[in-house]
Amino acid sequence: MPRPLADDVPLREAWAWSMYDFANSGYTTVVITAVYNAFFVSAVAAKAPWATFAWTAALSVSYLAVLLSAPLIGAWADEHAAKKRLLFVATAGCVVFTALLSLSGPGTLALAIALVILSNFFFSMGENLIAAFLPELARSEALGRVSGWGWAFGYLGGLVSLGASLAYILLWAEPRGESASSYVPATMLITALLFALCALPTFLILKERARPQARTQSPFEKLRTTLAGAGRFRDLRRFLVCILFYQAGIQAVVALAAIYATEAMGFTFVDTIVLILVVNLTAAVGAFGFGHLQDRIGHIRAMQLVLAGWIVMITIAFLSETKATFWIAANLAGLCMGSSQAAGRAIIGYFSPRERTAEFFGLWGLAVKTASIFGPLTYGIVTWAFQGNHRLGILAVGVYFVIGLVLLRSIDAGRGRQAALAA
Repeated sequence: MPRPLADDVPLREAWAWSMYDFANSGYTTVVITAVYNAFFVSAVAAKAPWATFAWTAALSVSYLAVLLSAPLIGAWADEHAAKKRLLFVATAGCVVFTALLSLSGPGTLALAIALVILSNFFFSMGENLIAAFLPELARSEALGRVSGWGWAFGYLGGLVSLGASLAYILLWAEPRGESASSYVPATMLITALLFALCALPTFLILKERARPQARTQSPFEKLRTTLAGAGRFRDLRRFLVCILFYQAGIQAVVALAAIYATEAMGFTFVDTIVLILVVNLTAAVGAFGFGHLQDRIGHIRAMQLVLAGWIVMITIAFLSETKATFWIAANLAGLCMGSSQAAGRAIIGYFSPRERTAEFFGLWGLAVKTASIFGPLTYGIVTWAFQGNHRLGILAVGVYFVIGLVLLRSIDAGRGRQAALAA
């Protein structure tokens, strides 16, 4: 098999790039997916009827801030060859505000909401910037494979952070009689510390290959140009619309998985952590293996396959009456999660002109964050309107995967790549 990396990219640099996914996945796994979200609903918001809606609203505010700023940040990064500098700022911000989540608990609703908004904003900013390095590191025919490396490392990183949190709870906190109100805030410190330590190889080894570009427009003019320019890339534009829908479903699952497990399926905090630990392993397998499959069968066909998997997963979760069947749904979600995230990032890189990668990955971030607003909010509004019916909530967001699958039919990967090369 031909070498997947560009000629001037050593393997250790690709590893350092992947280590950022390893580092930042602890935040999504522990804070957004497995631990803090359920703690927010049960302890911080005291299981109020609006608790799930409050959680999704806080995330939506942070994603709205990212939506408004991501294309501007991407354009500025391209203009100043500053992806790595901005990535450091984003990392520091997420680490600090994640650590400050340790101050939250019962009676601190306003503080918790503010810290979730800030930490998630900086996390999302870093997620966009690290993705923009991908086309510089991988050959165009191996974008799916290299993207899969990063996502696979990411899920393993989430496993490490979640495992460290579980070890602290089982080996230290519970034997000492501590409650969730005491040990969940401590896991925020563990998560922040591991994020900071594991991101170090990225900043020490990963190179900024871009060169500063002469400024001919203001950031707002650049944004308008970017949007107009993306419109000229027909398949990129269509795929960004597709992302709006299928990512709405994914973001709802990510943000509400632990809440669904505890509120609809009767899982305890420890049960949920163990479940997400195993799911992270299946997600890593999905990201790593599916990247290779994507490069073999084609980007669009691969994405169609994984969206069909999401639809099956939603159906099983909706019908689950036992923990055993929910375990099946959760692990299918893990496989689909790793596969869809790696595949989507690779397709954006495949459709982007090399000298405008940060700019177009800013639009990718805009699409994902727009989806992150209305996907979880859909779930939150449905559960609030139907008196806490989480099954109807998961069924409602499943519709987004169906729409995404339909929209994929109009996208031609070869035509999209030719447009990027011609530009």
